[in-house]
Amino acid sequence: MTVLIAGAGIAGLTTALSLHQIGVPCQIFEAVDSIEPLGVGINTLPHAVRELFDMGLKDALAATAIPTARLSYYSARGQEIWTEPRGEAAGYRWPQFSIHRGALQMILLDAVRERLGPDAVRTGHRLTGWDETAAGIRVHFENRRTGEKQPSADGALLIGADGIHSAVRARFYPDEGPPKWNGAIMWRGVTEGRQFLDGRTMIMAGHESQKFVAYPISRERPTINWIAERRFAADHDWRREDWNRPGNHADFLPQFESWRWDWLDVPEIARAGARCYEYPMVDRDPVDLWTFGRVTLLGDAAHAMYPIGSNGASQAILDARVLAREFLARGVTPEALQAYEAERRPATARIVLANRGNGPEQVMQLVRERAPNGFARIEDVLTTEEREGTATAYKRIAGFDMEALNARPPIVAVG
Repeated sequence: MTVLIAGAGIAGLTTALSLHQIGVPCQIFEAVDSIEPLGVGINTLPHAVRELFDMGLKDALAATAIPTARLSYYSARGQEIWTEPRGEAAGYRWPQFSIHRGALQMILLDAVRERLGPDAVRTGHRLTGWDETAAGIRVHFENRRTGEKQPSADGALLIGADGIHSAVRARFYPDEGPPKWNGAIMWRGVTEGRQFLDGRTMIMAGHESQKFVAYPISRERPTINWIAERRFAADHDWRREDWNRPGNHADFLPQFESWRWDWLDVPEIARAGARCYEYPMVDRDPVDLWTFGRVTLLGDAAHAMYPIGSNGASQAILDARVLAREFLARGVTPEALQAYEAERRPATARIVLANRGNGPEQVMQLVRERAPNGFARIEDVLTTEEREGTATAYKRIAGFDMEALNARPPIVAVG
């Protein structure tokens, strides 16, 4: 029987492509009426890019994504703290890609419709509940905009890939409440016609209270994705998170006016972006169970995490691939869902908690604490071992240690 997938984001679309690759029929149900290329830039790490390549998406991705060559951390004074090669430049067998989120979603959506058929994604279907039947599961929907009841769908299993506000998760954890806010708000934007450094570097500057991130995201035209972040008091009145909520430059730019360096002019880059979007930094606590009978969680619905370390989309892609592997091994069964969860839930819980501890960006905070007025030599503030050790430890937690990844066999062995 068909596997039913709630959500046509990166998680749901990757799951559909993975299941199609192993011959398992599936159907996606998406709450919005029309899927548009929304959002800003994201990074996909080599372990996730490997999986996208294994799904036959290499050419489509390489046509638009930037193969990130370096990651650099800087102080709020623009002083370099740590630089390391990334992707193939670091010795990985696969690149690290920086890409517009909407572009990635459209690549996945186009592939789903081409391979599974034009009706593989049913929009205007917000999940309202489900019942387990003698043969599997029956899922119920309504139109989010009109409230009109939609036809129910029957399948073998249900995959909740419906994001941080997952209706599937809410049924299992009705008292969980909204996502947890850590006091930081991000303003995200895209500025076209600009580039910095070598055009393939991702930079992070600042510290826990104030940070700026920038990286190029398009081969087609010089385009910089940027994030300005500020931390507020715990009682600050923040609004519900929504990637498409318009932001106001006046809410953050005054605090970044002095961030003008010979290699990057932060205010100029931000002002040149016509629009920005406001988003509070939120996540959810790891939970003890994802799988309940014929239903499981995947992607942000399972493990919403802070956007630190470039891991949100990458971990969703890995979820999809492990799930497909377990279907190959155990059939389309609840036992396969349990095996998938047994591997992925502990792994992603570690990343959620590591990101709460600032992940690899902790080196910037240590410089802030040890040398608030700047430094002459970074080695006098942070040793090479401290900087390299922080980066290496996070790669291991997140599952993209280079030697281990290069030596590991494919997650899904097909063909």
